[in-house]
Formats: sequence, structure tokens, C-alpha cells
Amino acid sequence: MTQPLSGMTGFGRADGAAGDWSWSVEARSVNGRGLEVRFRGPPGFDDLERRAKAAAQARLSRGQVTVGVQAKRAESAAAIRVNEAVLARYADLARRLAGEGAAPATADGLLALRGVLETPEDADDAEARAAVEAAMAASIEAALDALSESRRREGAQLRPVIEAFVAQIEGLVVRAEGEAAAQVEVIRERFARRMAELAPDVPGLDERVFLEGSVLGIKADVREELDRLTAHLASARALLQQPPAGRKLDFLMQEFMREANTLCSKSATTALTGIGLDLKAVIEQLREQVQNVE
Repeated sequence: MTQPLSGMTGFGRADGAAGDWSWSVEARSVNGRGLEVRFRGPPGFDDLERRAKAAAQARLSRGQVTVGVQAKRAESAAAIRVNEAVLARYADLARRLAGEGAAPATADGLLALRGVLETPEDADDAEARAAVEAAMAASIEAALDALSESRRREGAQLRPVIEAFVAQIEGLVVRAEGEAAAQVEVIRERFARRMAELAPDVPGLDERVFLEGSVLGIKADVREELDRLTAHLASARALLQQPPAGRKLDFLMQEFMREANTLCSKSATTALTGIGLDLKAVIEQLREQVQNVE
């Protein structure tokens, strides 16, 4: 059974609530050579980053991944207290300023000052906070699951595009094989014509031309390059069935381009050179798509 191909771009979201806390988690990813996970979360939940990175590593192998948790706690009158010491300092300062001509302070004005009203963290609330953190971690995993599914949808769209480019390369290799078969004779005839122009009366010229032309033809033989291109095509198709294979496909694109460059440099005919240039163009298009594969 063909395994699903995954891309590296995607988005996932999950929401949750526990106790007087509510939160939303967003997980995003873009292309990357390896796996890099960045985390942003609410203060006071120190273990969430470790859990988020472990969950991402369990699901993904490549990409730049960002996980963000936005959380808020419901406000309640019972949870709010007045810091009497801070309030007293503000009140003393307000009285001194009033004695110097400033407007008298009001109760609501004093209560609005920073540090006067507090939301205490009860000493015995550790168990409840741990439960909230565990629930947030579950939401992170749900968001990463949604991200993974999004990346698989991208992979499903990438697969036929990549397979079409592989088929184009295969067609060009077949055309190149047809042109390459006549290349040795073309080189020999070209060499013979040139030598006949430069030294028409040299004894034994025909035999020497044949030998030298054959040597040049062997040097320009591109069958080895075409055989390697054919092998690379088989490797590409096999890798598409064995994801994640993005790194291996990246490397394979370099090998494809190396053989196409060598084919162009050895080409002795306009037709073969044209096929080589077409090969390079399609390989470059394929490389751009492969860079999106996990």
C-alpha cells in the first residue's frame, strides 16, 4: 500500500478549557532542511514547551514549526484581593500631593493603580494547575495532529505534480537515447571532414581519421549518463512510496542535474543539446516541488 506523502506547509488549531482557564493553540509549519520547533506559551506553565517539542518530534521529521498557546483565566471577585501595604503607600503619597495643591485621590482611582488589586495564586493550587497544564498539552497534541493532516493534504497534491515531472524526464531520456545512438558517427564524420580540409594529401589519413574519430566518439558517449538518469528515475519513484523521503529526494535532484550537465557538455548535436537543456529545465522544476516534501 502506498504511504501518504506529506508536505511541510500546514496549519492546525485546537481550543480547550479547564477550571477557570481557557485557551487556544495554533500550530504552523513551513519548509525547513531539518525539524525546528519554536514555542510561545503563557507564563507559569513551564513544562508546556518541553511537551510541545516532544509532541512535534513524534509526528514530524522536517520543517520550521511554530506552536503558540494563548490562555486566559476568568476573573472573579472571590479571586481578587487588595494589597493593603501597596494601597497604604499610594494613599500616603496622594495625601502629600493633595497638601501641595493636587486634586484629592478617589477610591476607584487608587484601586486602579498597579499592584493594588491582586489575583493570588493559592499555595494549595499546584494540583489544579498541573491538571490545567496537562489539558493544555492535550490541546497542543490535537493542534499538531491537525497540522500533520494539513501537511498530508499538501503531500497528496504534490505527489501527482512530482510524478508528472518524473514522467517528463523519462520521456526526455528516451529521446536522448535515440539521438545519442548517432552521435559517434556524427563526430567521426565531422573529424574526417576537418582533417581532409587541413591535410588532404597525408598518407594513411583515412585510417588515422577513423581511429581518432572513434576516440573522440567514445569520449562523447553519453550512454553512461543516460543509464544513470534511468536509475535515478527508478530511485525517485521508489522514494515517493517510502515517505518521509524529502532529504533523499533533495540529494537525488543534485544527481539528476549533474548527469544532465554532463550530457550537455558531451553533446555533439544540436538536437541532443536541446534535449539536455529541456532536461535541466524540468529537473529544476522538479527540484522546486521536492523542496516542499517532508
